[in-house]
Amino acid sequence: MKPFKKCPVCGGEIIKKDVEKILKGGGHTAALTVSAQVCLHCGERLYNEDTVRKFESIRLKLEREKTREFTVIGKSYALAT
Repeated sequence: MKPFKKCPVCGGEIIKKDVEKILKGGGHTAALTVSAQVCLHCGERLYNEDTVRKFESIRLKLEREKTREFTVIGKSYALAT
C-alpha cells in the first residue's frame, strides 16, 4: 500500500504512528500494537495489506481457540443488562 498524502475520509493530514488494535474472535479478544497511518483530523486508521492479513489470521485463531501463542493478560467482563 502506498502511503496516503491526505485522509481518504476527510482530507486531513496523515501521520505514521504505532497504535493499539483490539481484535475479537469467538469469545476471545487480543490486543496488539501495530503501525498505521492515522488522520490527525478525524482519527481514521489506515493499515497496510500485511497488517490486515495478520488481523485476519489472529481473528481466525481466536475463533478456533488456537491461542497457545498468545499471552494471557487479564480477564474481560460484560455487564448484564
